Amino acid sequence: MNVYEHSVLLDASKCTGCTTCLKHCPTEAIRIKNGHAVIDAAKCIDCGACIRYCPHKAKRAVCSKLADMDRFKWKIALPAPSLYGQFDNLDDVDYVLNGLLKIGFDDVYEVSKAAELVSAYTRLYLGTEGIKKPAISSACPVIMRLISLRFPSLSEHVIHMLPPMEVAAKLARKRARDTHPELLDSDIGICFISPCPAKASYVKNGFAGYKSEVDEVVSISDIYFLLIGKMRKEEDILPLSESGRIGLGWARSGGEATAIFNEDYLAADGIENVIHVLDQMENGTIPPLEFIELNACTGGCVGGVLNVQNPFIAKVKLQTLRRYLPVSQNSLPKDEQNYIPADYLFEDMPEYNSISRLGGSIAESMRMMADIQSFRATLPGIDCGTCGAPNCRAFAEDVIKKLASAEDCHIKDFWCQKDKEESE
Repeated sequence: MNVYEHSVLLDASKCTGCTTCLKHCPTEAIRIKNGHAVIDAAKCIDCGACIRYCPHKAKRAVCSKLADMDRFKWKIALPAPSLYGQFDNLDDVDYVLNGLLKIGFDDVYEVSKAAELVSAYTRLYLGTEGIKKPAISSACPVIMRLISLRFPSLSEHVIHMLPPMEVAAKLARKRARDTHPELLDSDIGICFISPCPAKASYVKNGFAGYKSEVDEVVSISDIYFLLIGKMRKEEDILPLSESGRIGLGWARSGGEATAIFNEDYLAADGIENVIHVLDQMENGTIPPLEFIELNACTGGCVGGVLNVQNPFIAKVKLQTLRRYLPVSQNSLPKDEQNYIPADYLFEDMPEYNSISRLGGSIAESMRMMADIQSFRATLPGIDCGTCGAPNCRAFAEDVIKKLASAEDCHIKDFWCQKDKEESE
C-alpha cells in the first residue's frame, strides 16, 4: 500500500502546544499531545490552514529548491498565474517571464496559457450528454482530496479534466522535444512555481494512478526574491506571454467559472465555505447549476500560503494586468473543437478512504456512535480545546477509539461541580 506523502509538516521544536491550528483545521486532523501538535496524516488534506494561522511558524510547507533543477540539461519553468500578482508596479507579464530565464531557466511555459485551453475544453465537457450536473472543477488538489476523504458520493460530479499545471507540463515537454530533438526525456526538467503546498503533494503522490509530468515544485515565496533582483524595466525584453484575461483570471476565485461563458455557476473560496457548499450538494439543497468552482484558499490561488502578497492586493494587481489583454490568446485546434483529447483527461478518482468511519462494520460503527453520544453528553460542551481535541465531539470520539483518556478533560469535574452548586 502506498503511503501518502504530505507537504505540510510540523516542526515540533517551535510548537508551544497552543490550540490555534487545532481550531482552524477543516478536517480535524490535528491534536495536541505531550505539549505539541500532532498531525493525523490520514486526515490531512494539505490545505495549509495550519501554516497560515500558526503564530509560532511551527507548520511549514516542504517544497523543492531551485537547485534541485540542476540535474536537468533543459529546465522549464511553469509559473502559476498568481505569481504575477505578487509584484508592485508590474504592467507587463513579460518582465516576470524574462526574469525566469535570467535566473536559470531555459524555457518558460505559462500555466495561464494551459488554463485557457482547459477552459475551452471544459465548455465542451459541460455540453457532453450524460455529464452529472452540477459539474465540480478538478483544478484544486485540496478539493479533490477533500471529496475523496469526506464527500465520496460527490465524486461522480467531478470533471475528469487534468488541472492546468499538468496540461502545461505536457505541452512544455512536447515543445522541448520538438525544438530540441537531441534531448532525452530525462534531460528535460519541469518546475512548477506554486502558490500552495497541495500542488507539491499532488506531484509527489500523483492522482489516482496518474503520475505527474512535473518534476519539481518550488514555492512562489522562494522564486519571488530571486526575480526581484532580475526584473529590470529599462532593459529590452522578449515578448513571451501567450495568455489573456481568461488565463490570468484563474488566479482568483471565479476566474475559472466565468470562463465557461455560462451564468449557471457557483464559485466558492475558503475551505470552510467550500465544505458548506459540498454539504449542501450532498444534502440535495443546492439550486440547479451547471458548474461549481471550489478553491480551498481565500480569494482563490492568490490566497495560497506560499505567496508573498496579501491576496486582496494581489487580486487588484491582476485586475490591472488583465485590463489591456485580449480575452484569450489560445483557441482549440480545428481538429479538436468537437472532442477532448485523452491527454487532457484522467480516468479514475482516488480510492475512497473515509476519515469519519468508526468501526470495521456497520454494527460496530453504530455501537461506537452510541457510546460517543453517551460520553459526549457528560462533557461541558464548551469546545475549549484544553483536552487536545478541537471540540467535545472530537474528544468523545478519541476516547471511544482509545486514542485519548477521559481524564484528559481537565474542566469536566469543575463543570459538574459548578452545575451541582447552581442546582442547589
